[in-house]
Amino acid sequence: MTARLIAAPRLTDLVLLSTRQMAHADRIAIAAGTPGIVLMERAGAAVADAALRRVGARASVTVVCGPGNNGGDGFIAARILRERGMQVRVMLLGAAETLAGDAALALARWAGPVFPATAIEEGPSDLFIDALFGAGLARPLTGEAAHAVALMNASGRPIIAVDVPSGLSGDTGQAEGPVVKASETVTFFRLKPGHLLEPGRALCGPVTVADIGIPAEAALDAIGANALRNDIALWRDAWPHHAADTHKFRRGAVAVVAGGVASVGAPRLSARAAMRIGAGLTTILCEPEAVPVHAARGPDALMQRAAPDAAALTAFLEDRRIAVAMAGPALGFDSRAAGMVRALAACDRPIVLDADALTLIAGQPGGARAVLSQRTAASVLTPHEGEFQRLFGGEPTVVGEASKLERARKAAALSGCVIVYKGADTVIAAPDGRAAINATGSAALATAGSGDVLAGLISGLLAQGMPAFEAACAAVWLHGRAGEALGMGLIADDLPEAIPSALRASSLA
Repeated sequence: MTARLIAAPRLTDLVLLSTRQMAHADRIAIAAGTPGIVLMERAGAAVADAALRRVGARASVTVVCGPGNNGGDGFIAARILRERGMQVRVMLLGAAETLAGDAALALARWAGPVFPATAIEEGPSDLFIDALFGAGLARPLTGEAAHAVALMNASGRPIIAVDVPSGLSGDTGQAEGPVVKASETVTFFRLKPGHLLEPGRALCGPVTVADIGIPAEAALDAIGANALRNDIALWRDAWPHHAADTHKFRRGAVAVVAGGVASVGAPRLSARAAMRIGAGLTTILCEPEAVPVHAARGPDALMQRAAPDAAALTAFLEDRRIAVAMAGPALGFDSRAAGMVRALAACDRPIVLDADALTLIAGQPGGARAVLSQRTAASVLTPHEGEFQRLFGGEPTVVGEASKLERARKAAALSGCVIVYKGADTVIAAPDGRAAINATGSAALATAGSGDVLAGLISGLLAQGMPAFEAACAAVWLHGRAGEALGMGLIADDLPEAIPSALRASSLA
């Protein structure tokens, strides 16, 4: 999903609004003196502009309207397109006499024929505009609505969705029944979580965010939203900058806890990523017999040291120059590994736990809440879906949430950790309620070792002094950008090497 914004986004541009919060923003605009029909005219004009961009003024368009304000936006778009020379048909779900308020006024301004929604397939159309239902729909589509959606999807014609594709929840990105598969979507004022959470992101296509005149400062201050789209403006102010007289320990030293001889690759990916993102020193702490294997692998910039047990790890961390410790990739599940994770949980340094370490935490009595919630230093957990279920599957307040965004938030609050809930729609959540949904990356990142690199990137930024939430957001975003630049065919070994280019391209280097 690509959100079209006119310029580089500001922090306030990144705010995501739930459907309830968006309704509040509308009310604020109306209370400030902008009539609802004026907001609707601006929304309809934005939809009409999108239609003209896609098919041109000589095309034929079918606008499929629902019984509420989403349908009202459709009537406005239909009128404007007709005025610009397009052939326009308007279809309505339900009876025209049941419309009320601004939707009824918009229909009167259309002042043209209205056909039943079931007649979609009667007559040619170069484009459909889906104005059936907006983001607040709370039930599956059935009956005539479901039939209309099926006909649009089967037409082979492009579909522009108004606000969200009909049938999709703007809050969760989920569809519990039939749903429009849009070619693109036009939404208003701010994105909603459902535009970014899968499968909503795929169902929306590219999303245009239209300014319809809602007073942003007043609305956002009143609403107090704390969910955002992950982008540079969210964490740029926390990005580490190093003076000319810096040295490797000021740049940050990372300890990467590794396993034995059979599993040297994964922790090395993490260690290399930490250095590529800017950490000054990375030391791999492995089983004694694995030290020569690590030393033979290169690169020489990575340090290695024997750590046979948790006592050795604790002794190593007595060096106050070690800024961050991480563990998980190919760590294993034996007694040594379990002891290492317990030692990290007890230490006073920021930690990043991934992969095997998450499974080990999940197996402890009380899980993440008992083991990590009382830590005084930052903790970052990076679970994929299976690991998330192992960690929090026994917590009904967490896994009972329909939205991935809310599950991540509940997990962060419960555990006291920053949660990086990985996937095509990675969600980063902090214990204080802040959350961000990432939109960078591609299917190319679905490859072994990709997550090990991400854990290393987070560790490297933490070591340089970034706060945990911002470090996690920045690492996820850059990891996605590197994956996009490399494209299909990448292997995880390529990702650390792509980070310097990603930093330069983003003006962060």
